[in-house]
Amino acid sequence: MPEEQNLTGKFLIAMPGMGDARFQRSVILICAHSAESAMGLVLNRPMPELGFPKLMEQLGIEVTGTLPVIPIHFGGPVEPSRGFVLHRVAADAAEPEGQLRISPTLALTTTRNILEDIAQGQGPDTAILSLGYAGWGPGQLEAEMLANGWLVGDPETGGDGLADEIIFGADNDSKWPQALRRQGIDPRLLSGSAGHA
Repeated sequence: MPEEQNLTGKFLIAMPGMGDARFQRSVILICAHSAESAMGLVLNRPMPELGFPKLMEQLGIEVTGTLPVIPIHFGGPVEPSRGFVLHRVAADAAEPEGQLRISPTLALTTTRNILEDIAQGQGPDTAILSLGYAGWGPGQLEAEMLANGWLVGDPETGGDGLADEIIFGADNDSKWPQALRRQGIDPRLLSGSAGHA
């Protein structure tokens, strides 16, 4: 039996025939993937009605530093009231409790401490906050991929810094076509009908 592909750190790019409206034209960063489950964050569904300063106020976190611009996104339909901070880290930085290393320079933190650090001007400069996440049970993601629901993309392809634009950039409408173009696919040529070779 072939070894399962680990998709941690890869993009999932919704195909035009994606049947779930919550994920149409979405780009997801897979944060963890194993034979038992997968979890990721939608990168291009902003929640403009909820600003970061307002969220800090709701959480009772006092802002004493200059807040960087931290966009808030709909990360997925699972646990929509739970926050996940996706941020850059130094490759040699320690991994504190509550932090999941996705790649050598990208991490996901789920503890309140990171929000307090950001509020005091000591947190990461490059970050997004996602409410909720996308999750899959055993074999579910693989089945969706076989049904042409998702295309797997490599953020490292290109080496042009565009991956940072897709992950952290503010132009959410362009993330889906950019992610496809990074894989050498013209989004205008994609069909919504599934087919197998």
